[in-house]
Amino acid sequence: MVGRHAAGRRRAAVTALSALVLTAVHSAAAAEPSHTQDTVPAARTVGAGEPSPEMLRALQRDLRLTPRQVTARLANEAEAGTRAGRLHNALGGRFAGAWVSGATSADLNVATTDAADVPAIQAEGAKATVVRTALSGLQSLQDKLDKAAGRVHTPDSPVWYVDVRKNRVVVQATSKSAAMSFIKAAGVQGRDLAIQVSAERPRLMEDIVGGDAYYINDTARCSVGFSVTKGEQQGFASAGHCGTAGDTTTGFNQADQGTFQASTFPGKDMSWVGVNSDWTATPQVRGEGGQTVQVAGSVQALVGASVCRSGSTTGWHCGTIQQHNTSVTYEEGTVNGLTRTTVCAEPGDSGGPYLAGSQAQGVTSGGSGDCTRGGTTFYQPVNPILSDFGLTLTTTAAGTAAPEENGTTGTWATGRVYGVGDTVTIEGVSYQCLQAHQAQATWSPDSTPALWQRVQ
Repeated sequence: MVGRHAAGRRRAAVTALSALVLTAVHSAAAAEPSHTQDTVPAARTVGAGEPSPEMLRALQRDLRLTPRQVTARLANEAEAGTRAGRLHNALGGRFAGAWVSGATSADLNVATTDAADVPAIQAEGAKATVVRTALSGLQSLQDKLDKAAGRVHTPDSPVWYVDVRKNRVVVQATSKSAAMSFIKAAGVQGRDLAIQVSAERPRLMEDIVGGDAYYINDTARCSVGFSVTKGEQQGFASAGHCGTAGDTTTGFNQADQGTFQASTFPGKDMSWVGVNSDWTATPQVRGEGGQTVQVAGSVQALVGASVCRSGSTTGWHCGTIQQHNTSVTYEEGTVNGLTRTTVCAEPGDSGGPYLAGSQAQGVTSGGSGDCTRGGTTFYQPVNPILSDFGLTLTTTAAGTAAPEENGTTGTWATGRVYGVGDTVTIEGVSYQCLQAHQAQATWSPDSTPALWQRVQ
């Protein structure tokens, strides 16, 4: 979505917050392979080649890396996603999670509940960890906590998540007694649960100034997230707390812009705005110094991967993905399915895009701490936004069709959001998905081994 810095400053008086646009990496040649022959096609597929100057500087600064390390890290993370997907599908119910580690993400770690799987994991160039509980078991435990949060108020136990690196579900609370009360209400117990006592209370990132702005009902202010389309309707995705269906928006220049078509908050934190003919959806997002680069797709990154965010208050900052499928309780209610990161943020940064390389990851929901002392942020993943609202992410790829009805099997189709393990057919051949993404015309299963594995 085309936009500029707002002409003046306003303070939002309602719960509608600022999203910022973030710079993505231009697709380029990959770094030298680190493990397998799939490194180059994987890196090229997800645009993890030589990073843009904006992302290069941010990753160097925040992760304390050299330019060579940044390039190697992005390529390693891209090919690790492919290898993790193959192992996820092969291990099935024994799979217990995957993550990358090391300064350049050179190590892929894969957990299983069966020691007999260790040779197969090592054959993929990964480090094997044998654990007690499968990922599906941990997710079932988290689901019980999610359901309990719908029955009881959990202000003193605001965060819970699956920690694949330690094979457990963590309940973060302001005190042990608060955590125990929540756990008891959920009716869960066992060695798979851990309590982390922390004074942090995540909040939505509000009180914004600056950035690529739009105004809601002439009172509150947010910023454009990722550009999207739905059929012939152009628009952009943002956080759900920015507005509700029917709310009207004006652009950075106070000119009529559009209307919120749909919004979900709490539960999820997602929305999208349909714009009028004066506005055009583009694959560009704005980053440091007003520079724009391109979004290439929406391939989900692994735990441990680097991710960068731009915010109207604090600008460019980078960190790593800590956990997917995190539940967070704000004052306004509980949001499930968020991703937890080490990227700092402050009020005003809410709603801004997160990218891993050139791949869209999500929009800022909230967090705690600040960019002086450090903090934690949570983003709403973008693929569920596209799937729930039937949207097509605007990318550099040509010919991406409108999404068809989502499904896990059947004929492959562009615009559909696929998850790891989904099976499709093309020209009579079956393929299994390796990494969650929205399909593009240039990413057909028979030509994209980074995203699909032939199964017959």
